[in-house]
Amino acid sequence: MRIVEKPWRREIWIAHNDRYAFKLIEFKAGSRSSLQYHERKHETIYIEKGRLEVEADDENGNLIKTIANAGDVIENPPMRRHRITAIDDVRLFEVSTPELDDVVRVEDDYGRK
Repeated sequence: MRIVEKPWRREIWIAHNDRYAFKLIEFKAGSRSSLQYHERKHETIYIEKGRLEVEADDENGNLIKTIANAGDVIENPPMRRHRITAIDDVRLFEVSTPELDDVVRVEDDYGRK
């Protein structure tokens, strides 16, 4: 297990091997991830706790905002732009293909590239 501190809180890498990755991710209320996409990585997110705003491309490539709550599932296939903004303190689980370094940031509040 590995803990990775992030500007918005942290990721706990529970499993990471050549077939899949499994992470527990926590966000502080009011914080958000970068607007990003992945060239290869495919991820599925289960929200355990909290509410968040999700920005994600629709089928026409337009960014759409929706509200997601505890118990909801979000899927981000490759090339889909997405961002999470925590309305409350949020805890979620992410299962994905193993390419954890496959992040293309379009916008980032923290100056990361």
